[in-house]
Amino acid sequence: MKTFSAKAQDMTRQWWIIDAKDQVLGQVAVAAANLIRGKTRPTFTPHVDTGDFVVVINADQVRLTGKKEQQKVYTSKRGGYIGNQKVETAEKVRQRRPELLVHRAVKGMVPHNRLGDAIVTKLKVYVGADHPHVAQNPQPFVVA
Repeated sequence: MKTFSAKAQDMTRQWWIIDAKDQVLGQVAVAAANLIRGKTRPTFTPHVDTGDFVVVINADQVRLTGKKEQQKVYTSKRGGYIGNQKVETAEKVRQRRPELLVHRAVKGMVPHNRLGDAIVTKLKVYVGADHPHVAQNPQPFVVA
């Protein structure tokens, strides 16, 4: 008996669409991360990219619970210089670029290595309900 190991070139990728309108950010991110990682498939292999493409629409209308809108802080260090740290609340990130809320949440849920970098490229996040991936015929995915 041999152990099955999936190969990335043998996978047929599906397209899924998630509507984030009035959904909790964490639940949308978990659903998207599981789909782009391939954890919903029976052929999931941890070291191979076996996931699908995910389109998240209405990212500007995603919901944060509690007081996270004012208290959740996103930090970034640029250049490695002393005092060059940028701090933003979730409220300011939502005003500036609302799709970053979903993108950063999903990126934190995939592996932090070269495989994770390749997996995140299959995530497409859009602010409104319109997206340019109609030709791929994405199937709707309902967040539990």
